[in-house]
Amino acid sequence: VQLQASGGGLVQAGDSLRLSCAASGRTFSDYVMGWFRQAPGKERELVAAISWSGGSTYYADSVRGRFTISRDNAKKMVYLQMGSLKPEDTAIYYCAAGNTMGAAISGAMDYWGKGTQVTVSS
Repeated sequence: VQLQASGGGLVQAGDSLRLSCAASGRTFSDYVMGWFRQAPGKERELVAAISWSGGSTYYADSVRGRFTISRDNAKKMVYLQMGSLKPEDTAIYYCAAGNTMGAAISGAMDYWGKGTQVTVSS
């Protein structure tokens, strides 16, 4: 599976932004998809994950209620709608594919895309 994230940019605190991740290759719908982020000097963290059907989602406490993950299996796309952005959301955001939600939570995903930078100014 090849993954390509896009949609990052420079926004102000309180703004919204939508990230997209395009997948190609093997059957997209077989995989749990996750969005991760890594800020300078910090470890990579899981932001949100979604099951293969879209019926189950997971959110980090820091983004729950502000971010929404979704997927379109027909288009092989996964999205992260980010709202009420804060300066602490500034990071490189990566999409990744794995076999289980547990793999997403532990960061043990099988495929990773190149990141997209999100910068939130105060």
